[in-house]
Amino acid sequence: MRQRLGIYLHIPFCERKCAYCDFLSAPAGREVQRAYVEALKQEIRQRRETEGRWEVSTVFFGGGTPSVLPGDWIGEILEELRACFVFLEGAEITAECNPGTVDREKLEHYRKAGINRLSMGLQSADNQELRLLGRIHTWEEFLENFYLARELGFGNINVDLMSALPGQRREDWQETLEKVIALAPEHISAYSLMVEEGTPFYEWYGEGKSREGELPEEETERQMYYDTGRMLKRAGYGRYEISNYARPGFVCRHNLSYWERTDYKGFGIGAASLLKEVRSRNHGDLDAYLNGDFSCESIQVLSRKEQLEETMFLGLRKMAGVALTEELLRVYKEVFRDLEGKGLLVRRDGHAVLTERGIDVSNYVLAEFLLDGDVPERDAE
Repeated sequence: MRQRLGIYLHIPFCERKCAYCDFLSAPAGREVQRAYVEALKQEIRQRRETEGRWEVSTVFFGGGTPSVLPGDWIGEILEELRACFVFLEGAEITAECNPGTVDREKLEHYRKAGINRLSMGLQSADNQELRLLGRIHTWEEFLENFYLARELGFGNINVDLMSALPGQRREDWQETLEKVIALAPEHISAYSLMVEEGTPFYEWYGEGKSREGELPEEETERQMYYDTGRMLKRAGYGRYEISNYARPGFVCRHNLSYWERTDYKGFGIGAASLLKEVRSRNHGDLDAYLNGDFSCESIQVLSRKEQLEETMFLGLRKMAGVALTEELLRVYKEVFRDLEGKGLLVRRDGHAVLTERGIDVSNYVLAEFLLDGDVPERDAE
């Protein structure tokens, strides 16, 4: 019986690097982009499925900004994938796209290629905030792209949003939420800004930097988080992961594969894979990749201890929590007792689930599931 497989394709190009972004991405000309697509297709051929173990249930084009590529190039990549892997009927195929890089022709190519889900990077409905972030689009351009996607038949659209921006007030965030809710996308991802080292934002707003005080206060950020859950719930969106909300039937199946630790294979520079408890990551050297070097920079065979730790600190991000096995109950007996006593975790319907208070301090809670010492491999179920 074939097992489900998710596929991630990293497109490391963008029109312009956003001021907060620390992803493996950069602008590049058409010649380099074309060479990358050819290398990506070559990597797919080299790592094609030959043993009949998997059927592809999800595909995700991420980046970077995949929509900087011509639409027919994305179609070429999908055609290569279909030639090398068995696809499940009704597979979820997502393409990230940023306003300002999408037009009718491109979206028509996506539809023809079988892409059935779009993830649109809006971040904010306020043009001043968009300029601050370094985005290349306006709210009005996002609306044009969103309505165009609807016109062309895309019935599964995610909108990415970002809160706790410099100078952002609680009412500013509420206004962004209201505007996006009015569009009725099927899925909304809402994250708080993370100021990462190596970005312009870190130079401006990092710890001890001169403009750090422009970031919202911790309590304001917390209220923005509560506003997100309250307003989206009222609008019919269910929260199924700490930062992700969906209408019934529209959870992102690809993202669930990460949190549930099912097999996924990554292609392109910097792409990660998890196959049969082996984690690996492709190297991030673009020049080497274009010259046919598809090697991994890291390969890790996960011990049983590491498998259990990942099961808990990835799975607890889901609102449904982690299904409890005898092994988990035994290994984490004292941890469960302690966290339940503090009101941070509950056991419900055979699952361990974070409480609202537990979500508030999730970094602390998840760290409690790091184990001292090894777990015998014979405990594997």
